[in-house]
Amino acid sequence: MTVVALVCAVMLTVGTVLSIARAEKGPSMLDRTIALDIVVTMMIAGVALYAAVHRRADVVPVLVVLSLVGFVGSVTVARFASVEPEGEGRVRTREEIAAEEAERRRVEAENEERRRAWALGRQRPDEQHPDGPESGEEQPDQQQPDGPQSDEQQGSGR
Repeated sequence: MTVVALVCAVMLTVGTVLSIARAEKGPSMLDRTIALDIVVTMMIAGVALYAAVHRRADVVPVLVVLSLVGFVGSVTVARFASVEPEGEGRVRTREEIAAEEAERRRVEAENEERRRAWALGRQRPDEQHPDGPESGEEQPDQQQPDGPQSDEQQGSGR
């Protein structure tokens, strides 16, 4: 019986460590909730193993309390997670944050460069990149927005 109890204790320990690692890694709130629910379940199993090895029935109320705590905690988090906006529960990694910050800085630098170029008269602010038409080339006609037109714009229709 001692070998069986030892093997069970090792399996519970390994499961708990892996669940804690999953809770730390995430990436969403629901992943963390499930991992912590597994940790509570492992605690219940550990107390039950202790009660079985030492033949103690007085530990049963502790098992009931741990079970209720795990259940109420899971239901509460599930209730709040059901109304969670998309992407809110996700914790971004350092690499994702750095990539988003670099992209934001790149876009800001491009916008600032366009503003400077426009201020110097080298480029119109609505041109997206420098390989657009040069200032000496003819620009394509811009479409007029729909709306009332003058008699000259309506042309030969009258």
